[in-house]
Amino acid sequence: MRKTLLTTLWMLAVLGLVASPVLADGIIIPEPPREWPTMPLRSLAIKYHHVTVAIEGQVAVTRVDQVFVNESPYDLEGDYVFPLPPGASVTQFAMWVDGTRLEGQVLEADEARQIYEDIVRRRQDPALLEYVGQNAFRARVFPISAHGEKRVELEYSQVLPNDAGLVRYVYPLNTEKFSSRPLESVRITLDIDARAPLKSVYSPSHAVTVTREGDGRARVVYSSEDVLPEADFSLYYSVSEKDVAADLLSYREDPEDGYFLLLVSPGTVASDEQAVAKDVFFVVDTSGSMRGQKLVQAKGAAKYVLQNLNPEDRFNVIAFSSTIEPLGGGLRPVSQPDLAEAREFINRLTSRGGTNIYGALTETLQQSEAGRPQVIVFLTDGLATEGEVRSEEILKAVRDLASPDVRLFTFGVGYDVNTILLDTLAEEHHGASTYVQPEEDIETAVASFYDKISLPVLTDVHLDMGQAPTSDVFPFPLPDIFSGGQLVVVGRYREGGSTTVTLSGTRNGATERLVYNDFSLEKDGGSDFIPRLWATRKIGHLLTQIRLHGAEGELIDEIVELSVRYGIVTPYTSFLVDETEDALSREGRQALADQALNALMPPARGGVGGGGGPAAAPTVSGQAAVEKSVAEEALRSAEAAAAPQSALVRTVGPKSFVLRGETWVDTAYEAAAMSAEKVPFGSERYFALLASTPELGRYLAVGPHVIVLWDGTAYEVVPGDAPAPVATPRSREWNWRWFAGD
Repeated sequence: MRKTLLTTLWMLAVLGLVASPVLADGIIIPEPPREWPTMPLRSLAIKYHHVTVAIEGQVAVTRVDQVFVNESPYDLEGDYVFPLPPGASVTQFAMWVDGTRLEGQVLEADEARQIYEDIVRRRQDPALLEYVGQNAFRARVFPISAHGEKRVELEYSQVLPNDAGLVRYVYPLNTEKFSSRPLESVRITLDIDARAPLKSVYSPSHAVTVTREGDGRARVVYSSEDVLPEADFSLYYSVSEKDVAADLLSYREDPEDGYFLLLVSPGTVASDEQAVAKDVFFVVDTSGSMRGQKLVQAKGAAKYVLQNLNPEDRFNVIAFSSTIEPLGGGLRPVSQPDLAEAREFINRLTSRGGTNIYGALTETLQQSEAGRPQVIVFLTDGLATEGEVRSEEILKAVRDLASPDVRLFTFGVGYDVNTILLDTLAEEHHGASTYVQPEEDIETAVASFYDKISLPVLTDVHLDMGQAPTSDVFPFPLPDIFSGGQLVVVGRYREGGSTTVTLSGTRNGATERLVYNDFSLEKDGGSDFIPRLWATRKIGHLLTQIRLHGAEGELIDEIVELSVRYGIVTPYTSFLVDETEDALSREGRQALADQALNALMPPARGGVGGGGGPAAAPTVSGQAAVEKSVAEEALRSAEAAAAPQSALVRTVGPKSFVLRGETWVDTAYEAAAMSAEKVPFGSERYFALLASTPELGRYLAVGPHVIVLWDGTAYEVVPGDAPAPVATPRSREWNWRWFAGD
């Protein structure tokens, strides 16, 4: 029962990748009324906030619209505080409250820090400390009527920084976490006019929709409902005249190995003739179980693929049930007569018989020709029941017949499919597996997929990082590069410094090498979101290897280590949210890994503790099998790091914290091998440490009791004797000196 519960928790956590933490903006810090002298920071609810951003070149104009709700029985007054984006050069601020323009003030970082610290002292809440080191905008807001609403609109412009060709926009801060309840609606819309060919558009923080609008324009949208935030919104974009552009980000904590992220983007090709010519096979299951709406949708998907072929492509349609029924004549050119005949063939298809997967794949591969990409779209809703039904024999036959040019994309419809077979076919032949669950539309799923791969630009892609030795590069192997898309590659490197990046591949039968000079890998510091993104993808890769090829102790050990360090829940490390498990000691992690291996391995294969009987055969079909495959794919292909999805785990930058008792513990800290300096919360030492090392602010903001490992030293924040909150006179004039504690 416990294992099932934890596995379910893991799958919910992974699937939560598509529901990333929301962005945030300003906060109203209310003054405590006499009747409520200990008012917490989280006193007002935020009903909604909508953000629109217009970017021209590198100048961004941000407009914020949010509504605060006073759910208390008291009229309130307070100060609106908007921590400015790190490194932002703000040129203009304007603020309106319920339609009336208000005056405000921009505070330098030192002045803002003093205000934050004083609020922390009085409210006994360190949450504001993560903004230490940043400038801020403030304005007085009153009255906020009891049970009333206050609409705040803000507009500011800034020049965005450009680092080695990458422009970064940050919508700061996760201040919406101060809302007393989830927000009904959150939306951010960015319109980018780069005034040059726009290449990479990438958000490491949120799942966004990117719509290209010509060579240099794009619209980026993030939207969610009923959410509480945990992360700032961050977006990168680049411009380049190169046919295929590349951008590099990295992070390293000396003396450890570093982490890199490479963005490769061809933008949008100007014409179909620039794309790689390919052969497309649409292989569709017409067995009896496809009867009704499923077959109708599958026919629509096949027609969609046909009508979106490129002029130099070739195609065929192959239907299969107990028997194999191809469109006659082998590969067809993209001509009106051939397309018309194919549509008539599709219209005549009916559902009957069993499922001959072996026959369908072997027939298709016998028609394929080496020399250009062979794209196979394979759609089935069932297990193999006719012909050769053994998965290992089907896989062997495909290996024997498939050339290196084959790209096999599998679509499993419903839950009665062999996920091990479909996933292995895709993994071994440079494709991907997609599962269309019962409530989803087949035609929509196939159309969305085909839009992404319809225009190949570079195939058989290989990466050389030059002078920088690399390891653990994901995805593995590298997929093809398509027009309008982008390839996001993460990996490890040893030493920082200058390097040359070379991408090689095939374009229309010819080998092509793309060389990018003057790249630099960080020696210490950098983009600290990369480690957790790398760990997310590696965990997904390792989980898939175990599911498809069997359990090995080394793989489970590595999953456990990565999970604990980076706060990513997996089937083997759900103990992160179980306070009875000793996940934070090396011995405890090893014992838990051994337990997991014992549960998976039969005694004959040397289970660590002797095993408890033969391991159950892997579940290949059914709802649980499909959801597991989908969850692992979400990890393997993630463009944002996996969210903790547990109140007992928090992540901040490259660090993760687990709640043990009332203390948030840095997962890099090992009590048995380390000693920590005890620092009373709110003491002079506490704020002196913060002043000397502002970077600690975001880690101290995790909670009033925290253990953090920083630059080789461990600090343990413990309850202290900070001054108690005080009752104050209520005033409608500017009274910031009292509020700041002067």
